[in-house]
Amino acid sequence: MTDCKGKTALVTGASRGIGRATAIALAKVGAQVLVHYGRGAEEAKVVVKEIRDAGGRAEALGADLSSPKGPHDLAKQVRAIVGDRLDILVANAGTSRSATIEETTVEDFDRLFAVNVRAPFFLVQQLLPILGERSSVVLLSSLAADAAVGNLSAYASTKGAIDTLVKHFAAALGPKGIRVNAVAPGVVPTDMSSFAKTDQGREFTLGIQALKRMAAPEDIADAVAFLASDNARWVTGDTLHVDGGSKL
Repeated sequence: MTDCKGKTALVTGASRGIGRATAIALAKVGAQVLVHYGRGAEEAKVVVKEIRDAGGRAEALGADLSSPKGPHDLAKQVRAIVGDRLDILVANAGTSRSATIEETTVEDFDRLFAVNVRAPFFLVQQLLPILGERSSVVLLSSLAADAAVGNLSAYASTKGAIDTLVKHFAAALGPKGIRVNAVAPGVVPTDMSSFAKTDQGREFTLGIQALKRMAAPEDIADAVAFLASDNARWVTGDTLHVDGGSKL
């Protein structure tokens, strides 16, 4: 069984969706979880309460990761709570934009890269002093990094960047005993993928998957928890596709 007892974890974008499910999954296997939110302060409080009511430990932290200083601010808050040891970093916070090449604006493009690429890069940088041997970093990639899915060219390019970062981070941080991996979900009906909640979206999703059911956030969260745990102690520099066999 996955075991994270005695470990400290930060999950960004944990007030809803996959981040919420991941925070709860890590708490269930024993980790103290820092629940980051951008705008969903009340939602984050609900997640913290659910974890605490189940006997776990959790705190909510707010930071705007679209801001250049957001990762730095969040890292300061994390260090104030956990001191000199963070075992697990899950950089889940992200934003999406469905738009054709013609419709995509410079502002859209810059925001996508700010939240999806710049924020996790500098969050890792700022937390490196408290990430030690046997720590695990898990970034969120996407099916869209490997397959053309909808009008997501700008978003997909941010996830391609994450797949590249994983390899470079893993090579650079391996000598410190820090593992770095990514999880690439397929289509998951969350607030960030509202299309998947429609009849048309469901039909499209089931049509590209080998497994004929819609994914739940918990399906992704359990894979993240595995990579975060010592059960995945010999896995680094990899992107794990958790997509029900999409686009095989």
